[in-house]
Amino acid sequence: MITLKSPREIEAMEKSGAALAGMHLGIREFIKPDMSSWKIEEFARKYFKAAGAKAEQIGFEGYKYATCVSVNDEICHGFPRKNLILRKGDLVKVDTVVSVDGFFSDSCWSYAIGEVKPEIKKLMDVTKKSLYLGIDQCVPGNRIGDIGAVIQKYTEEENGYGDVREFVGHGIQPTMHEDPMVPHYGEHGHGLRLKNGMTITVEPMINTGTWKADTSDPDGWLAKTEDGGWSCQFEHSLVITDKGPKILTSQDPEVDADYLYDDKYAEYLEHYGKIAREIAEKFK
Repeated sequence: MITLKSPREIEAMEKSGAALAGMHLGIREFIKPDMSSWKIEEFARKYFKAAGAKAEQIGFEGYKYATCVSVNDEICHGFPRKNLILRKGDLVKVDTVVSVDGFFSDSCWSYAIGEVKPEIKKLMDVTKKSLYLGIDQCVPGNRIGDIGAVIQKYTEEENGYGDVREFVGHGIQPTMHEDPMVPHYGEHGHGLRLKNGMTITVEPMINTGTWKADTSDPDGWLAKTEDGGWSCQFEHSLVITDKGPKILTSQDPEVDADYLYDDKYAEYLEHYGKIAREIAEKFK
């Protein structure tokens, strides 16, 4: 069921989104070559506890971790692993869902470990731009297909990448996954019409090669590219308003100034960012 959120609910989701964004601000303080991906999980758990946020992925359909950490050709749902050592040149995706006072947020961010090859930097730039191209379509009166159509055109037709089909964005609140599903491919003018107050995620997963995923991993979670190409992802939670799309998980209120719901978000992020950076100091 799709629910249209009230201003009170959106403000509560802002707080949750800032708490999640704080995690990403903390991670970028210490992520580096030769560290275990498990360190990201340890940090996230400590930070969420200090921030008063609940790691909603733990226990979801049997998932055991607060974060998903996927590296290079891993598209999504990788476990944080003690024996997975991040190397210079790797591309790491960190995804998580949290709630604060019962209100949810969901965001994934990609990190270059040290210097990456120019082709990987381009993949990251294109994927991030495709996220914002999709977000710009999230206005009342547009349709779900308009979001996916601009992402697919930019990533596949203009840049020759693979736009993952098997995993899509979704509605969010009052639970982690709500209707509608939000594909990152599609046709303009098709699909559900967007309305003021809808809260969704846009989260393109873009590959250097084929869009097809290999989901045969025995753990039942990890998805990799079918051809071994590398994959990148960026994701925001957002609300559709009459004043345009408003991002609820921004990591940079100055860059995203036109996308903020109100001034409270920057205040929330400053608070959570301070907590995250203090904890990150212990992980350097």
